[in-house]
Amino acid sequence: MLLDPLRIPENAWSHSEVLTVLAVRDIGGLFRWITSLTGASQSRIGAAVGLEQGYVSRIMAGRKVTSIDVLERIADGCQMPDQARTAMGLAPRQTAPWADPGRPTPGRSSEPPANRTWQDDVRSAAELWRGDVNRRDVLRQVAFSSAGYTLPALRWFTAPGPAPVKQPGRSAVGQPEIDTIRAMTVTYRQLDNQYGGGQARDAVARYLHEEVTPLLVDGRYEHATGQRLFGAAAELAQLAGWQAYDMAEHGIAQRYLTLALDFAHAAGDNGLGAEILAAMSHQATYLGHTATGLDLARAAGQTARRARIPGLVAEAHVMEAHALAKVNDERACAAALHQAEQALDRADRSTDPQWLSYFDEAYLSAKFGHCFQALGRYSHAERFAARSLRMDDRYVRGRAFNLALLASVHAQQGEPDRACAIGGEALTLTTQLRSARAVRYLRELQTQLAPHRRRPAVRHFTGRIDATLGSRR
Repeated sequence: MLLDPLRIPENAWSHSEVLTVLAVRDIGGLFRWITSLTGASQSRIGAAVGLEQGYVSRIMAGRKVTSIDVLERIADGCQMPDQARTAMGLAPRQTAPWADPGRPTPGRSSEPPANRTWQDDVRSAAELWRGDVNRRDVLRQVAFSSAGYTLPALRWFTAPGPAPVKQPGRSAVGQPEIDTIRAMTVTYRQLDNQYGGGQARDAVARYLHEEVTPLLVDGRYEHATGQRLFGAAAELAQLAGWQAYDMAEHGIAQRYLTLALDFAHAAGDNGLGAEILAAMSHQATYLGHTATGLDLARAAGQTARRARIPGLVAEAHVMEAHALAKVNDERACAAALHQAEQALDRADRSTDPQWLSYFDEAYLSAKFGHCFQALGRYSHAERFAARSLRMDDRYVRGRAFNLALLASVHAQQGEPDRACAIGGEALTLTTQLRSARAVRYLRELQTQLAPHRRRPAVRHFTGRIDATLGSRR
């Protein structure tokens, strides 16, 4: 199967010709060797190492790989032993035992995450932000991999407490610089909610590269200031990941979110860590990786309880419920939804972090609607989808999503004319957005209405979709 790990005998890595290929980082030669040894296709290799098939093809044709992050992905995906990793100039993997923070998960690796320092995280972030701004091809060919969330999540739970975040840099960093990052994050988040992830995604990447990187790399700060700086950087990096996710740039989104989680650890911020884990869960479930989505949601819940923020606990339960609904576990989904309601009832929202303000009754209702829709409980889904529209008008993208949800439920209930009327409102809002998710929801609605294509309302509405979004290929 495509997602099975590559089966490479460990003793094969000790062959002199393989070590020679690794020593010069001839990744094309490595991939050709793997193909001859295992019969794996380019798509199979790409799935294992988190790269698009087209990029694997170009590597095998001679394209060089210089990014340490991509080399690490390849080493992890190929399950290289330490001898091979060292030959390629990478650090060996750590082999100390670790304790699973939650329930045991079949098939989960017993390998612990590598012991990274916050300086390693800064170097990785600087490389990511620079590559994103410069639109490096290697970055844009990195594919989403559910396994790519395993090590960061394990590192969150098993890494020792954050080391002192301080350095004797050239330029003093103080509260004004940190406040500026947070103010910019608020502005960019407002743009994201109103116009979609594509509106300011490039601007956020550029701000991280040009303004935040120098503070992290060259700044002079003591531990308390350093932790606040890392917290502000984590919050903005999480937003950048969310924007990339909204634009269907899922591999890039994954890298932003994993680095944001590492920064939150350096900052000692459990609340922000829980929020980032919930975002990871959201993306994994959206892409159909429900087992990963479920594990991440539960990790978010455990972290949120540690942070003692009931609103975050409620959010984690909602993410858990959505993953359970996707696998049709109705009883467990209902229990998670009930726990979410209870947690939100206990929450004192006046003490919530500013970045959690979006999580309100309307958002909760929308997630309930998605859960009941996935379970085929359409009357329940309709009620909650309608309730979700009692929302803050500043969340334009969210309203477009919720309208599309309600229209989809009506289509599934055999009410195409009503679905078209509500879908028309969603389409009008989507024209104001740069959001691949909003487009996807409308395309799914178009598919659901296909059996009713002869009805005038359906013909008119689907024609509007094609005229606005372009005809399907």
